[in-house]
Amino acid sequence: MGERLDEFPAVAVAAVAFAPVELLAAHRLRLALPFPLLADPERIIYRRFGIGRGSLTDVWSLGTLKLYWDLLRRGRKLRVPGQDTRQLGGDIVIDGDGRLAFAFRPRSPDLRPTVGELIAAVERAG
Repeated sequence: MGERLDEFPAVAVAAVAFAPVELLAAHRLRLALPFPLLADPERIIYRRFGIGRGSLTDVWSLGTLKLYWDLLRRGRKLRVPGQDTRQLGGDIVIDGDGRLAFAFRPRSPDLRPTVGELIAAVERAG
């Protein structure tokens, strides 16, 4: 969605990571994020929006293994994880009144909404 942000000038986008503040600059650079990356090492935001930790079988599912295999085939080097591999991510859209308009809480890390689904959620949120 980063490449389409200019289509939504009234929308503020941020990513949240549970990594310590001192690691955020490296994370943001590695991920090439065109928006702010916020620290939540205590996972307050994660809990607030119901984004929990997955079981080992959820996190290391067939879909996750396929995702990593595809990355390896494309020449991506995998790194040894230095963080909690069981913490799941999520995608949240909050409307202009501060209300939750969309929440995607996957059961495994390979599940994400499409850019189209996120854009539709932003448009519905006004």
